[in-house]
Amino acid sequence: MIRGAVLGSPINHSLSPVLHRAAFEYMGAAGSYEAIDVPSGTLKEFFPNNESEFDYFSLTMPLKEEAHLLGVTCDELSLRIGSVNTLYKRDGIWFGTSTDGSGFLAALVAQGFSKFSNALILGAGGTARAVAGALDGNVENLTVMGRTSTRRDALGRCVEKSVFNYLPWSNDLETDSYDLLINTTPAGAADLFAESLPSQVSGLLFDVIYKPWPTLLASAWENRSGTVINGKELLLWQGLDQLALVLKEEIDRALLSRHLREKLSQL
Repeated sequence: MIRGAVLGSPINHSLSPVLHRAAFEYMGAAGSYEAIDVPSGTLKEFFPNNESEFDYFSLTMPLKEEAHLLGVTCDELSLRIGSVNTLYKRDGIWFGTSTDGSGFLAALVAQGFSKFSNALILGAGGTARAVAGALDGNVENLTVMGRTSTRRDALGRCVEKSVFNYLPWSNDLETDSYDLLINTTPAGAADLFAESLPSQVSGLLFDVIYKPWPTLLASAWENRSGTVINGKELLLWQGLDQLALVLKEEIDRALLSRHLREKLSQL
């Protein structure tokens, strides 16, 4: 029996249990997966008290930056970006990594996108760091817009190959120069930004939020002739990478993704 759970707070909205349970059922694997509310600052207490009962954990907000405090072995990528979304056990030893970045790129490719010149990330948390690390070297210019300057250095360490820029939050930002925008902020945080969009947009918006959906930003973007990718795509593809780690084997991502996307589309 493979035992997993998604940790975060609030957690009731998470579709990760639907995704992972459906994957286990489809693959004929014995597995369980639940959602557990773990508030900010409590992961370090929760983990040692519960690690023996589970084989892996998915981490969502606000825990992705707390995982490095657990003393588990983390790979170079997650150390560099300072974000972990996956804790998994291998031969009794716990490891940490991030599948947000690989899942993000896979979601773009699945929707027919692979080349961008100028990308803008809204938000500066754990997901933003993972996306920045994934886009590093895949875009010429990478800009992050955050609400606090204290996160600038952490985001800068995620980018080694692309030209990096950090901007203070502005609801009146000019979007024409960006061909890719990624919203990694919590639900509602980008609402005012949505109201100030120009009458027409041309770039791609990847909104990592999937509930509530559509967000005001996604609706405004589509109403202005822009293309939008739903956050369920990131959930799907980062989840597939998690499952590959847990099952210790290659999975047919193309086949499984079609099945899981159909499940998610019903919710």
